[in-house]
Amino acid sequence: MGGRIIHTIAATEGISLAAAFERADHPSVGSDVGEVVGLGSMGMQIAPDLNSVLDAGDVIVDFTHHEASVQHLRTAAAAKKPMVIGTTGFTAEEMETIGALAGEIPCVQAPNMSMGVNLMFKVVEDMARALGDGFDVEIIEAHHHHKKDAPSGTAVKLAQNLAGALGRDLENVGVYERHGIIGERRPEEIGIQTIRGGDIVGEHTVLFAGVGERLELTHRAHSRDNFARGGVKAAIWVVSQAPGLYDMQHVLGIK
Repeated sequence: MGGRIIHTIAATEGISLAAAFERADHPSVGSDVGEVVGLGSMGMQIAPDLNSVLDAGDVIVDFTHHEASVQHLRTAAAAKKPMVIGTTGFTAEEMETIGALAGEIPCVQAPNMSMGVNLMFKVVEDMARALGDGFDVEIIEAHHHHKKDAPSGTAVKLAQNLAGALGRDLENVGVYERHGIIGERRPEEIGIQTIRGGDIVGEHTVLFAGVGERLELTHRAHSRDNFARGGVKAAIWVVSQAPGLYDMQHVLGIK
């Protein structure tokens, strides 16, 4: 994702890459960032941490690991630097920390930066409210075999939105795995099923199954570039905002 974001920045007028960093033990540290991502020499070395490049730019874009992202946000908040976080896999406690730190700086945090997925977040709420309790709700998500967290942050966000629209508590009705003699499906369940394989960039389907009919809404990502474009769009937007926690629906003007 870092490489695709750098490509997107290079192709976007009016902005420029100020610095790039990796974890200290990464083999690319000290290398020319342009050569690492396939853009040719840019005369900019990849730094071993955020602190060493903190003053170089106006906004920090972070697609790393949930623990690292929280630490980077602490650093950003102390330096009063706006931040965009596209990392997934946060715990409930980490999300509370993010919310508190975002009171110090403008921060966009979203499990998915794509325009299509963020429209999907909104549309499924309308569908759930219209269909009500007469339809069973299931979410199926599929990603490449390298993805470390499950279910995806996007699937969790979809489930949260659906639960809210239906007046349910996801902690009580979310079902993340089915195996063996499980008994009859409870009407209030929201199933979240995970598939991992190959090089699938990302697919999410919300299924509303009724008696005699069903509705399916699916988003398929063909490449990571749509996430990169969303991340860059968020970075351009967030620098002019007041401190607070925002998501991509704010960025896109649909919330």
